Amino acid sequence: MREILDELLGVWHSGRTGALATLVRTFGPTPVPIGSAMLVDPEGRVHGSVSDGCYEGAIYDAAVHSARTGRKELQRFDPSSGVDSADCGTIDVFMEPFSRNEFPEFVTIAQDLNGHKPVTVFTVVWHSDPTVIGQHLVTDRRHNTELVALPESDVFCCSYAAAPRLIIFGANAFAAALATQGKLLGYRVTICDARETFAKQSFSGAEVVVDWPHHYLSTQSAAGMIDYRTALVTVTQDPKFEIPLLTTALRLPEFGYLGALGAEPVHSQRMGVLHNSGFDAESLARLYSPAGLDLGASTPMETAVAITSEILAVRSRTPSHHTGPFPAFLTP
Repeated sequence: MREILDELLGVWHSGRTGALATLVRTFGPTPVPIGSAMLVDPEGRVHGSVSDGCYEGAIYDAAVHSARTGRKELQRFDPSSGVDSADCGTIDVFMEPFSRNEFPEFVTIAQDLNGHKPVTVFTVVWHSDPTVIGQHLVTDRRHNTELVALPESDVFCCSYAAAPRLIIFGANAFAAALATQGKLLGYRVTICDARETFAKQSFSGAEVVVDWPHHYLSTQSAAGMIDYRTALVTVTQDPKFEIPLLTTALRLPEFGYLGALGAEPVHSQRMGVLHNSGFDAESLARLYSPAGLDLGASTPMETAVAITSEILAVRSRTPSHHTGPFPAFLTP
């Protein structure tokens, strides 16, 4: 839902009706995660996806039918759904008409997501009383994203954590390219530079802060804004900015990724200064320098791809924090 939030808001504010399809359960591996959503807007245009291509036509037809009839229904799609492929697995998708009247709670969800707040949406996707199907409950309680079977109903819980942060230190072409890549991956992007002249550049989709990097990082850490999902990248190779920043970062108890851009001579000098400052090999192993996978990158955008690829690789090795049990107020 987060990926198509603007399109959903557009339909919601228009007062017209579209259709929302949500992937609530899969049987076997799938490249599309549980909770993925597809909107069919009033003009019949598609935004988002709940399938890897196997059932797109059938899901589209079911969504259009839902919008036209007002029917809210949990539907199963498998190879018998008119798809000539034995490789397609089985998925359950919840279909519902989408409009201001059908989903009045949606504006609260959008406000929380745009405000970088966690939000969980509980949707009744099946119930012994058909009039209950499609009811939504919005809360800030965290929960696993999953379909929960209760004695008289099935409830789909879709939990959205606040977007992970990508903080880029230095305002230049590499920062702009990295901000673009980070935004595409769902990060909340901040660019920090002490030089106001450079920070005044246009960085689409990024918050820009004029401050000394190490001071800003310390302030954010003290406010509890740095956690195990936060990626920190310095793209300035000026020691007067970089060394105080890296010194501060390496003393943090937790972050997701710490990378520093720079060629081999810069890297060697950087590591030598940090080692002489008292950081041992174990501490320095937390720093990815030079930042980015070795993809042969040469341009700012190619370098950004290499760095975000490394961030994703590191993130995949980081265990997720545990979420709580099913809320008592939804259990019988």
